[in-house]
Amino acid sequence: MTGVQTCALPIYLEITGNQRDNGREGSLLASIDRARTAMGSRLLREWLLEPSADRLVVCSRHDAVAALLAEDATRNGLRGLLDSIGDLQRIVGRSATLRASPRDLAQLSRALAQVPLIREATAQLGLNRAEHLANLAGRVDPCGELADLLRRALAEDPSLVVGEGHVIREGYDATLDEWRQVRQQGASWLAGYQAAQIARTSINSLKVGYNQVFGYYIEVTQANISRVPEDYQRKQTLKNAERFITPELLAFQEKALGAEEGISRREQELFSQVRDAVSRESVRLRALGDALAELDALASFAELARDRGHCRPEIVKEPILDISEGRHPVLDATLPTGTVVPNDLAIGGANGTLHLVTGPNMGGKSVFIRQAALLVLMAQAGAFVPARAMRLGLVDRLFARVGAGDNLARAQSTFMVEMVETATILNNATPSSLVILDEIGRGTSTYDGVSLAWAIAEDLHDRIRCRALFATHYHELAQLAERLPGVRACRAEVLETDRDITLLHRVVPGTS
Repeated sequence: MTGVQTCALPIYLEITGNQRDNGREGSLLASIDRARTAMGSRLLREWLLEPSADRLVVCSRHDAVAALLAEDATRNGLRGLLDSIGDLQRIVGRSATLRASPRDLAQLSRALAQVPLIREATAQLGLNRAEHLANLAGRVDPCGELADLLRRALAEDPSLVVGEGHVIREGYDATLDEWRQVRQQGASWLAGYQAAQIARTSINSLKVGYNQVFGYYIEVTQANISRVPEDYQRKQTLKNAERFITPELLAFQEKALGAEEGISRREQELFSQVRDAVSRESVRLRALGDALAELDALASFAELARDRGHCRPEIVKEPILDISEGRHPVLDATLPTGTVVPNDLAIGGANGTLHLVTGPNMGGKSVFIRQAALLVLMAQAGAFVPARAMRLGLVDRLFARVGAGDNLARAQSTFMVEMVETATILNNATPSSLVILDEIGRGTSTYDGVSLAWAIAEDLHDRIRCRALFATHYHELAQLAERLPGVRACRAEVLETDRDITLLHRVVPGTS
């Protein structure tokens, strides 16, 4: 199995959206995303929602992040180059369906111009430090022939609409250049013709113009109508002016409109050829986009580790989870520096498989168990983690049952939703899984709630034997730590004085 199976994680752990309005703000993705391209951000989201359970994949990503982290100058240079890539995957998708605009292909051309530099830098990092980056460099295909075609064919800053004569670069096609020359000569002819008519008629306000309805015209104000020559033919009457046409201007109009039509037709033909060429290379371009997205995502992890002081997780074979001075990744990124209280966690093996966390409201129980799940998720996505050190035996499935909520559309009360999700966990968790549970047993009578929580804890310990963190207000459950060998009790520490109570947000061994 290469992907971690999850239960209710995006909702309860706020991986890609917060619980308030499902917006990105306050989510794990928003807190760790340092990607320079939309492709990289999408891949980060995918990795967080489907972290890998394959040791080789996880370790190879960690190797790549370590290599990028160690070379600040190279990493910064790569990220700068990625800035100009744009959303290559979307452009390729539009090209494959022949919907790409001139500006899409111009962006593709600019992106391909940076690819050789990206490939060279990535290969150098891979040669020195990480095999994964070396393999990634091999997938960064410059698509040389297509890049050359786009560079030669497209104007530097093409117009949005094909056919106006500003999409294909000058010098690319002789026929198009000839039509353009006719149009340019026409502009000069018009200026000379207007000057000649002013001299002929002595009407200084005379002007030669054009509109799409009436074509070319000579416009004379009503005050100068008496000076109009006999060969001027009236074309249109305005409120304060008259418009005329002459045989010379009519002949020029036929020639000029022919040039515009020729430019439009030829430019559309040439652009279609270029777009078809891009479409034929869609497989290579899609593979290139995937490689650049992965490079961007790995560089994002490295940048995050540099900014926030993250450490590389050590992946071990034993089913353990040891975290030294771990910090909640979202709170660590959003709260002022030094505000988040770091906590240690050692679960699995000799440290027991089930930890019961007790303590007062607002004491930090939920933060502690969610933090553990998020750090595991980040580690198996390929990221470094906010901790001083971390040792992890990979989990195959990650389950979370946190908070309260009903589903009235399916006739499920808050209690029923909790029971259905808990049953899903108990029926699908394995010894290699990680389970976090928060306040199981609410919504029913006290004794029924305690009984449910007690039975669920026993089943996790006796039958499933997975790593599990169980936050609860039922202090009676602490007795399980005395009766079952794999259960450990810990509590959110509180400092009590005669006048005040201070929540320390530190989890220590013992019960409340």
